[in-house]
Amino acid sequence: MKYTNATNVLPEKLVVEIQKYVQGETLYIPKQENAYKKWGTSSGGRKMLDGRNNAIKAAFANGSTIQALAIEYHLSTETIKKIVYSHKKKD
Repeated sequence: MKYTNATNVLPEKLVVEIQKYVQGETLYIPKQENAYKKWGTSSGGRKMLDGRNNAIKAAFANGSTIQALAIEYHLSTETIKKIVYSHKKKD
């Protein structure tokens, strides 16, 4: 988290108003909800995992066993079960 001195970025009147509530403490101001990105969207990690999970689901639907998929993808059998039995809705 980056620290910025309020007096460097906010109007003096606003700083005075905030000081009525908080003085000499670090105050976190979160991003607006519409500014957040979902995990992995910038790096491509989400797309890679979605592709892997779709391949696991397809292999399971074509007869591969949970144990075989766990070995092939280096995942636990519990993780494979979560993937193949999930009913994630599309965004």
